[in-house]
Amino acid sequence: MKRIISFIFALSIAVVSFGGSALAQGTRSYVNKGVKLYKDGKYVGSEVEFKKGLAKSPNNFQAHFNLGDSYYKQDNYQDAMKSFQSSLSKTKSPLLKSKVYYNIGNSLLKDKKLKESVAAYTEALKLDPGDMSTKYNLSYALDMLKHQKNQNKNNKNKNNQNKKNQNKQNQNKQNNNQNNNKNKQNNQQQNRQQNQQEQLSKEQAKAIFAALNHEEQKLQKKLRKFVGKPMKVTKDW
Repeated sequence: MKRIISFIFALSIAVVSFGGSALAQGTRSYVNKGVKLYKDGKYVGSEVEFKKGLAKSPNNFQAHFNLGDSYYKQDNYQDAMKSFQSSLSKTKSPLLKSKVYYNIGNSLLKDKKLKESVAAYTEALKLDPGDMSTKYNLSYALDMLKHQKNQNKNNKNKNNQNKKNQNKQNQNKQNNNQNNNKNKQNNQQQNRQQNQQEQLSKEQAKAIFAALNHEEQKLQKKLRKFVGKPMKVTKDW
């Protein structure tokens, strides 16, 4: 994994000359104090001093830029980007603007906004094509963006495969349910046929029994005609 280069440009441009006005002297004093605190790693204190400088001179480039660096060191990348973006309109220097875009790119990269960070580094290189730190971080951001796209593609393919598997499972479940229902219907039909056959057998047996009973009654009736009837005896002469 490549190392992200964190460019701190504030230390080299923090102190500037504002002439002899009291306002300029006050602003410079706050900015200088903020730079000292920043160097000592006291980023919250430096933030306070840079804000005091901005209260005196709202259009001061160094105060905006250095405030962005203080936010960056506190992992407050959203406010860092706002301060860097505010500083863009406070200078006409292409070199300074390139440093602003570079730090915007770093903030976006830290905030995992890879596509936006690539755009910021690209703007920085347009203004300062020879800057190696910008080229390095741009290459890193492009690699990360490519990795992210591949990961998203893999996740999409995985989700699609899971969806297909789920649909297949649902279809199999539906087929099983249909087969179960069909088997149930067949069983019910077989049971009905069996019941009908059993009922028919009972009715047939009943009819046969009735017929036999009827025949027996007819036979008994015939036999009764012969019972008690005297027989004629032929004389033997």
